[in-house]
Amino acid sequence: MAVFAQPGAGARFDWGLTGAAELGRVCAALVVVDVLSFTTAVEVAVGRGMRVHPFPWGEQAADYARRVGAVAAVGRRQVTPEHPWSLSPAALRTAPVVADLVLPSPNGSAISAAASATGLPVVAACLRNARAVGRWLRAEGYGSTHAPVGVVAAGERWPDGSLRPCVEDQLGAASVLDSLSGVPGGLSVEAAMALAALASTPDVPAAVRGCVSGKELAESGFAGDVEVAVQVGVSDVVPVLRQGYFVAG
Repeated sequence: MAVFAQPGAGARFDWGLTGAAELGRVCAALVVVDVLSFTTAVEVAVGRGMRVHPFPWGEQAADYARRVGAVAAVGRRQVTPEHPWSLSPAALRTAPVVADLVLPSPNGSAISAAASATGLPVVAACLRNARAVGRWLRAEGYGSTHAPVGVVAAGERWPDGSLRPCVEDQLGAASVLDSLSGVPGGLSVEAAMALAALASTPDVPAAVRGCVSGKELAESGFAGDVEVAVQVGVSDVVPVLRQGYFVAG
């Protein structure tokens, strides 16, 4: 139904792969938010000069990397001194720079890879660069009823594969929407309600550290990834997906 695309608003909001597909039908640009950790990792890697290729989670990522002449990231626990590239933003801050990095993940990367087929600009946003993303979207003319922006919180997954909405992605998406407040087309009701979460969260880094996903990473030995992700507004890097990979916009 057309109503699910939140018609008439300049900035719209939804969750997950299905929400991205719905907004991708009608929006002029999409913003994907996966704070822990895909879009944070993308911001770090692109900021260091790498081209990041999104890819759904799975063993086929290595085959794809070979086809495009890229390095394939591995799972956090599969990192070795010889192969330090993974979904870990903390690891990517110190790993050697490669020209092309395939970065698979079950959520943000899968959404980005699917969205690339629409031909729309797809932007990777996180807490680190949300303000810069908002500035870039406005400068490019997005946010009107004629060129609406769709902001997609990736979410996590339950063991059965269903979507688990999560605090960190709602706050990341809200941070982008906050920077879009006042766009000519205004916010949809869904976007405005997502933004309300930010207004009621006085300490965003503490909320992300204390949420389920933050605790899960920290208890798994990757608290450093959480600390990179909760650095709010520290980056002007705007990764934009063009021709199958993210580069600085």
